[in-house]
This record gives sequence, structure tokens and C-alpha cells, in this order.
Amino acid sequence: MDELRKIDLNLLLALHALLSERHVTRAALRLHRSQPAVSHALAQLRTHFNDPLLVRQAGGMVLSARAQWLLKPLQDALGSLNGLLASPQFDPAVAQRRFRLAMSDYAARIVLPPLLRHLRRAAPGIELAISQASREGMLAQVQDGELDLALGVFDDVPEGITRQTLFIEHFVSIADRASLPEDQTLSLHAWLARPQVMLAMRPDAFDEVERALAAQGLKRQVVLALPHWGAAIDVLPGTDLLLTVASRAADSLHAFGELRQFAPPIELPQIDYQQAWHARKENDPAHRWLRDAVYAASQPQAN
Repeated sequence: MDELRKIDLNLLLALHALLSERHVTRAALRLHRSQPAVSHALAQLRTHFNDPLLVRQAGGMVLSARAQWLLKPLQDALGSLNGLLASPQFDPAVAQRRFRLAMSDYAARIVLPPLLRHLRRAAPGIELAISQASREGMLAQVQDGELDLALGVFDDVPEGITRQTLFIEHFVSIADRASLPEDQTLSLHAWLARPQVMLAMRPDAFDEVERALAAQGLKRQVVLALPHWGAAIDVLPGTDLLLTVASRAADSLHAFGELRQFAPPIELPQIDYQQAWHARKENDPAHRWLRDAVYAASQPQAN
């Protein structure tokens, strides 16, 4: 206990982010703090542990031997503290709690409307804070305790992360009817040659469509990469662009009478859309209630 009195517990969160990211700027982004503040925290931690912790090497940063030893017990300790502070009981009708979720605008359009209808009826004191990040960024924030839930497609997850499938999706292509009438089909060659829009958090993302094409030695012509589902739909009318997305993203196309959807002329994998959380949240009754609510809101009959 004497050692705990010598250090601000917020510094331990900074230490975990720094050791996980091995980069001051990325640690600052994870912590939602400024880079100078995190640099100052690193200086304090170096003084406290009498160790450099992060050592510059070959253009990057590596962990010192002491830092490597600290990482696992630090993660365990933070997980235990989080569990200690979690509420042991949960009554949704009277609960006052804020949950932090990350999801794309695709998931937000599918999940949030039925979820919010349920929350306003059953748990009016619950608040949701929604953010958006890459898949890797979401998992890092879940692992760090900055997110309660992440919704997305997660092929590989770090140790300690639990996943649950919310629904299975398939891909459809969307195009302007004037540029591709209903009575016309596209061969694979024509589909690949057509200018395309790619939905991704990063322009260089290698998503399920790109992986399926690469496995066959194929490449499509991406002329626009962006992270916004709504904008991706909006740019299609009046152009020769193609957009290939999860089918439920196209459910509202009745509002876009000039657009049509069709099956891509290549076999693409199904999409296992999931929610992910850290094991330390597993037995939190409030968190379990939220997971169940998100699952129910994700089912087709809920929308």
C-alpha cells in the first residue's frame, strides 16, 4: 500500500498505453490526451521506476527489460481495479450509467434506432457515447478499458477479448440505374474495370472484398475510399461508380429510386458481424444487460 501512495493511478493508465503502443503520439490518441501531457507522464514514470521504460532504437521505440516485465502484471492489475469498481447489481429501470461504444455508421444505422427505443422504455437513465475507429483501434481501446463494446468484423482478437456474433451478412453491389439498367449484368471483367467506391476507415485498408480479389490475383479500380456509409451512397446517383457493401446497408435504397443493387459477379465471403468486449467486463451485470440489448437490437425483426 505504501507504494500505491507514491504514484497517481492515472499514471498507470498512461503507462499501460505507452507500453502497449510503444509510441507517445499513439498512446496520447488512445488516452484522449495531448502529446505533451503524455510525454510529461512518461517522464514522471521514468523517474518513479528509475528506468527509461521506452528506448529509442532503429527509428522506433522498444521496451526496456523492466518495461517488458511490467506489462502483464500491469494489465492484470488494471483489470482487477476495473472489476472492483464495477457495480455488482444492475436495475435498468433506475440505473444511471454511461456506456462507451464504437461502431461504424453502418452499424449505427442498423443497431442504434431499435436499441435507443428499447433504452428509452426500459432504461431511461442509460447514456451511450458512440465513437468510430478502425478495427484495430477499437480492439485496442476495448483492451485498454476505454470502450465497453466494439461492433465490427474482427477476424483476430487479442487475448482477453470476447466476441459474439450479432448477425451474418453478405455483400451486394449498388449502381446508378441510368449507368447500369436493370436488364444489364456485369461480367467479372466489366465489374473489375468499373470505377468503384470502397468503404474503409483507412484508404489503404485490406478488407474482405480486397482479400477475396487478391486470393484470385484480381484487383478492382477504386477511385474513392471513404469511411462514411451515407456519403458513399450519396455519391452514386449520376455517376458510373459501383459500391459493394453489406446487404443491410442497402435496406434503405427505396429512398434512392435511381439506384439498383445486384449480386457481385465474384464469390465473396459472408460477413460475421460481432460485438467484442474485454473479459474483465464479462460478469458485470450492467454490461451483460447492454450486450443482450445490443444483440436483440441487431436482429432483423428489431428494425
